[in-house]
Amino acid sequence: MLDNEQDLPCPSAPGLTRRDLVSLVLTTGAVGSVIAAQGAFAEENHAMNTSALPNLLPGFQQRRIKTSGAEINVLVKGEGPPLLLLHGHPQTVACWHKVAPKLAERFTVVLTDLRGYGDSSKPDGGKDSIAYSKREMARDQVEVMRALGFDHFQAVGHDRGGRVLHRLLLDHPQAVSRAVMLDIAPTATMYATTNKEFATRYMWWFFLIQPAPLPETLIGNNLEFYLQTHINKQNKTPGAIDPVALEEYRRCYTRETLHAVCEDYRAAAGIDLIHDAADSEKRIGCPLLMLWGEKGVVGSTYDVLETWRAKASSVQGGSLPCGHYLPEEAPELLLQRLDAFFT
Repeated sequence: MLDNEQDLPCPSAPGLTRRDLVSLVLTTGAVGSVIAAQGAFAEENHAMNTSALPNLLPGFQQRRIKTSGAEINVLVKGEGPPLLLLHGHPQTVACWHKVAPKLAERFTVVLTDLRGYGDSSKPDGGKDSIAYSKREMARDQVEVMRALGFDHFQAVGHDRGGRVLHRLLLDHPQAVSRAVMLDIAPTATMYATTNKEFATRYMWWFFLIQPAPLPETLIGNNLEFYLQTHINKQNKTPGAIDPVALEEYRRCYTRETLHAVCEDYRAAAGIDLIHDAADSEKRIGCPLLMLWGEKGVVGSTYDVLETWRAKASSVQGGSLPCGHYLPEEAPELLLQRLDAFFT
């Protein structure tokens, strides 16, 4: 709250001022409280809101790099070997705030917002949502790294970022020497083995792919509720999602972002599966580390290592005691596993 801002009552919580709500949020760290507070005075908050990235990721230099099909928001820090970190949905580069500063002590850490997410551009999806195919999204990352002077690098991808990284390893096999994927099984495998339990727990895989503007309209009527539900459903570690990071996700989760997200998921259920089928005989050549949350959907539904051994030559890994958001729920354990693998 700004120093000169009046302490006005909150209309959705009689008897509480906005200052009371913000204090409650910051002391409890409750995701639901953050969203409730935002919903009470969303329009004014959004009008005066600015990026929290300098506070979450101090010392990272921010720049914007134009690729063949987008403009990508990039943060860089460090002087060691290059390490690319790719976030998932519904998040942004901010999801790495607990691990990236420590990694930057040993690596040149590159954080990017995927096209359609965060502060990166959100191009039109085109026919079959092809602009959000993982092939195009992977091309962005290779071009960003080349623009920074890195033809070869190591990489970590979480959630959607892991799916982009999967395609990057297939299309640009010489670019990455070692790769880590967090809490995913291969997209084609997950769709091919869908059952009622998975469809229920991962309902957005089937809702977001519906033709526009159905999901955009329904979710857009209450973005705060959707974010709260999505994050709470997969976060299994109370207090793990920093309220400042959550506000950063909300700042970036506009209606324009929502449409891009739907295009990302539509591509995954369409053009990406066509690309995967064409490359079904290809195997990832670099060493892979697979990590997943033991309390999440992926680890309880699939033999994660076996699904990736069908796709890659060298696979190792295991679970961490958390839910879906490994970089935020189990940052110290994740850092230990990354350190051992990259060393």
